[in-house]
Amino acid sequence: MSSRRLPVSAVAHESCGGECDASRRSFLQQAITGAAIVTAAVFADGTSLPIGAIEALAAQADERKYPIPAGDGVNIDRDNQVILVRYQGAMYAFNLSCPHENAALRWREGDGRFQCPRHQSKYKPDGVFISGRATRNMDRLGIRRDGEAVTVDLSRMFRSDTDAAGWAASVVKL
Repeated sequence: MSSRRLPVSAVAHESCGGECDASRRSFLQQAITGAAIVTAAVFADGTSLPIGAIEALAAQADERKYPIPAGDGVNIDRDNQVILVRYQGAMYAFNLSCPHENAALRWREGDGRFQCPRHQSKYKPDGVFISGRATRNMDRLGIRRDGEAVTVDLSRMFRSDTDAAGWAASVVKL
């Protein structure tokens, strides 16, 4: 895991006249407070699917290793353009880009789905196309279980319209 330091936001620094204690402890306290307020999508059955950021535990060539989350949720690794989803006993890895025109997909907490901001294509948490201009499901990346982690192969992208079997197989059952 990366040990880089996270910057204190300029807005927070200016709000105290430039004399803030930018210590690690104060940053962590703010981060914990923010994490406690994370919003979640609530589905009709009462379950929720929180969203968060994730970083690869390890990288080797075109593969990235991620921890398996303890519960259902959406995690985004912007650096590697990966969306990881744990949903109803399965793990999926998606390309961050919409298959229609490559805009970065967004998770809509209140609706429990992904949506393209450009042309409003909508997708279920498992990547299945619902509606909009896109003509296929979200693109899945190769994924396999590796102990208490999953390994995502960034070089293996499966499109549901050209490789339906590969797309369907790109899932880890938990």
